[in-house]
Amino acid sequence: MKPPIPSTRSAKAVSACLSAALLVAGCGGVAPAGSTGGDAFSYAIRSDPGLLDPAQVQNTTTYTALSLAYDTLVHTGPDGRTVPGLAEKWSVTPASVTFTLRPGTTCSDGSPVTASTVAANVAHLTDPATKSPAYGVVVPEGLTAEADDAARTVTLSTPEPFAFILRSTRYLFVVCGAGLRDRALLRSGTSGSGPFRLTSAEPGQSYTFARREDYTWGPDGATTADPAMPGSVVLKVVGSEATAANLLLSHQLNGAQLTGPDRARVTGVPGITTSDQANGTQEFFFHQGAGHPGSDPAVRRALLQAVDLGSLGAIATGGTGRAPTGLVMAPRPCPGDTVTGRLPAYDPRAAASALDTAGWHRGPGGVRVKDGRRLTIRMIYGASSGETMAAAAEYLAEAWRTAGAEVRLRAVSDAAYAEVEAVTQDWDVNWAPLGVTLPTQLLGALSGPFTPDGGNFAHLTNTKYERLTAEASRLPDATGCALWQRSEHALLDSADIVPVVDKTVTTAAHSATFRITSGLFDPTSIRMTGGRT
Repeated sequence: MKPPIPSTRSAKAVSACLSAALLVAGCGGVAPAGSTGGDAFSYAIRSDPGLLDPAQVQNTTTYTALSLAYDTLVHTGPDGRTVPGLAEKWSVTPASVTFTLRPGTTCSDGSPVTASTVAANVAHLTDPATKSPAYGVVVPEGLTAEADDAARTVTLSTPEPFAFILRSTRYLFVVCGAGLRDRALLRSGTSGSGPFRLTSAEPGQSYTFARREDYTWGPDGATTADPAMPGSVVLKVVGSEATAANLLLSHQLNGAQLTGPDRARVTGVPGITTSDQANGTQEFFFHQGAGHPGSDPAVRRALLQAVDLGSLGAIATGGTGRAPTGLVMAPRPCPGDTVTGRLPAYDPRAAASALDTAGWHRGPGGVRVKDGRRLTIRMIYGASSGETMAAAAEYLAEAWRTAGAEVRLRAVSDAAYAEVEAVTQDWDVNWAPLGVTLPTQLLGALSGPFTPDGGNFAHLTNTKYERLTAEASRLPDATGCALWQRSEHALLDSADIVPVVDKTVTTAAHSATFRITSGLFDPTSIRMTGGRT
């Protein structure tokens, strides 16, 4: 999986954009179930969360764990609407947001959560000495905070207008109490104001969180008073989806998310209820630097005409994907379909004619040649993406070989991907899924300085996109949606980004209901249903 993208135009290279999926895995909905219940809700996570300091999170699993114990200023409701969290209300300008905190909120150790608490978190995250992976990714660069404890207000500001400054706080976990004073306590513990607190940690095996009985400030004022809420949540480290499916079927788990073929084993089974949601877009890029075939827009469009993108998407997801409708994950701040009809339709004859017109004529062995140079395409993709991705790469290569290109495929390990993509740059096509939740998070990868000086790894120069996003960035939240949508059109019309298919994830539950969105639990949504359906 491609790393997440900085939320501002940053001089950081994509290789500095950190872990594989800060913002991607686990887009979700509500998953009801029922047959037998219990006081503990057990949920499968795919890897160990590791370091539990919210300022040092580098993977989705850690975010999932921390979302049980920490609050954020706002939450995302089931319909994608921003709803109150620690903040009961807010006011937004293009470069700032002022939150009024709920009265009476407390940390798990009983200490109060104040405006100064929030400001201290921002100061720590943005301190260069902290080296926080969240800074410039989920926390805008240059963010500052000014607190007024008497008024219960904290104002977050950015040096320049930042359109989604309110929504970006969805991932700002507020550390409080002892953990705020001594961050060493957060290596293997929690210190938050959330509805659960970590009581037991067995690395590589399980993490147990106990319910707080005094919690009354959840999303839209949700509490932990409902007797159907579990007394504890147990996150079990289950690295194999096949094992997770087995545990669900044997009623040893209450919940899990599955992305592979094992999801079929738990679908339609009595006592287990499932729901499918979009889980990020699979896409690829042409390198547009000098000397690369993709530097010519006519060649890019011709190569797209040579490929049946619908069939390619079906292969890449094993038939479980959906047609893409946008570049940002759902629930999007700007709903609507920006993709359909924007990319060239499948037409191999038109592709051949376009390549001829562009000066690429078939030579010995059927490979096209221009000015003595063969039409060679070096494509990279993630080695960890599985068999379906390897099959999709082969399908793509065969389509382009038929069109007259020489194609060289290379599966790259996760450890080496950033080096190949941003430093050596020895690729012409890059299958690089970008998991983002806000359109501003695409800016560093799709515009601005080229790698290695910046995050623009495909060396894109789309002046229309840059103009539209600059204008949209000055408008708060959804008021700039028409401009953000037109900016996506500009990218697609130029074949600067090629969305192929939306992946899906299956959320499965037994004897419980819960909601998990973009890897974050809504912990106050968890209910044990027993035999109810």
